[in-house]
Amino acid sequence: MAAAPAAADSPDKKADETEKPEKAEGGKFEPFKAESKISTGSVTIGGQAIGYQAIAGTFVIHPRDWDDVPRDPKADKEPAAAQGDEPRNPTAEASMFYVAYFKNGGGPRPVTFFYNGGPGSSTVWLHMGAFGPRRIVTSTDAHTPAAPYSIVNNSASLLDATDLVFIDAPGTGFSRITGKDKEKAFFGVDQDAYAFAEFISQFLSKYGRWNSPKYLFGESYGTPRSAVLVNLLQSERSTDFNGVILLSQILNFDLSPDRPTGNPGIDLPYQTVLPTYAATAWYHHKLPGEHKDLEALLAEVEQFAMGDYARALAAGSELSAAQRSAVAAKLHEYTGLPIEYILKADLRIDGGEFRQTLQGDDGMTTGRLDTRFSGPEIDPLSQRADYDPQSSALSSAYVSAFNDYARRELHYGEGKAFKSSIPTFRTWNFQHRLPGQSQQPASSVQGTNVMPDLANAMKVNPNLKVQLNAGYFDLATPFYQGVYEMHHLPIPAALQANIDYKFYESGHMVYAKDTSLKLLHDNVAGFIRRTSNLGNP
Repeated sequence: MAAAPAAADSPDKKADETEKPEKAEGGKFEPFKAESKISTGSVTIGGQAIGYQAIAGTFVIHPRDWDDVPRDPKADKEPAAAQGDEPRNPTAEASMFYVAYFKNGGGPRPVTFFYNGGPGSSTVWLHMGAFGPRRIVTSTDAHTPAAPYSIVNNSASLLDATDLVFIDAPGTGFSRITGKDKEKAFFGVDQDAYAFAEFISQFLSKYGRWNSPKYLFGESYGTPRSAVLVNLLQSERSTDFNGVILLSQILNFDLSPDRPTGNPGIDLPYQTVLPTYAATAWYHHKLPGEHKDLEALLAEVEQFAMGDYARALAAGSELSAAQRSAVAAKLHEYTGLPIEYILKADLRIDGGEFRQTLQGDDGMTTGRLDTRFSGPEIDPLSQRADYDPQSSALSSAYVSAFNDYARRELHYGEGKAFKSSIPTFRTWNFQHRLPGQSQQPASSVQGTNVMPDLANAMKVNPNLKVQLNAGYFDLATPFYQGVYEMHHLPIPAALQANIDYKFYESGHMVYAKDTSLKLLHDNVAGFIRRTSNLGNP
């Protein structure tokens, strides 16, 4: 198939090459150089065949404080940095891997940048499960059988609405980091967002896309990354975006249901996760009552969570025995957990406890990323679930599929190891400089909260549109938590109209269910067409 013709919105025809770095200063070691490999293909979406050009490659990314002005190595050395100052031109650098898909035919096209989260995850999930031209077939709510796996045409690819750029975060996938203090340079809220801003700026320049409608699509930790990133791009680089698409959102980490027991006095996580508990118990037929309509049940639970339940938790030790019993009975009705267990937990059950207990009598552990999934218990006596059956059920299929696809069709990866994820979460620097702060906070006094970043981005660009996509069975980033965050953004009331809400009967990876994937495609494609300013219907 012929490559896309050269145009303002088409890739460089000469991209299938390795760019030669400039001669190193004084023989300095330069471990990375930009790469790119071209391939072509076709995907059928809505019965229409779409030809495309794919480019798999890397950009070399430097951390903040890098000075790109060439210096004469024979000139006098720069004055020594003052005590406590960061040295100029840090030696740490990253090679960030991407796969870009450009629809053949040229003409003005939106471009959307995709990334998963973790932190420490590659973007194999969105690439092979949601929007790339090829998709891995997995079981709906059970462990996918081992290889051979099926890789099929993805009729839900977004290539009909936008050109696609899938990016692996530094150190993940085929991306790599090196140099002194490399983890410090890239593994943190602000460091990570800066690296992605550098990547996007380079990409827009190399492929002539500065004047294209532009979108960010982040999943999971990719949603706080998007909040910080879009604010950085718009406020510091004068690069407005048309839209930000968030999937499985968490902007305020104090609302996480994973371990709120470590933050006593903060009861909101128990409230915002309760609708997910109800949806999960409904799915597994653990509710004591009859509820035929899931959405009606969830509306009822949301009202209780923010009403009677909120008041009971706020009362603390002042809650009477009668009130405590009444609330426990209601929680039993909405979660299926035993009343005695709920009372023993002081009306507060975290995500891991719920997953361990809901199907414990059946010897099963409930999934975290997608509570539709179940797996055998590791330890029946554990207080919390010991693993995530959903992650175990799908990971091999995705990793195997991409390793095969990258080498066979993208012609990339020879001699390289693909790292689907790396263990960064426990060492990640969650300290974050909020908009308007002149310096990084000395310590992380509370959980990271990037709601002010998204709010600031929406205020400096009041045309910015946001779409929240969430699955009812997501216990990692509960859907109602995302709703609560959006309703509490510090923005003028009029800007709330810029936020679009979409919900699915699926989990964290809503695309793991075929009908939800089709609906996700339609919702995101519609969002892009409405906001691209290209006059599309």
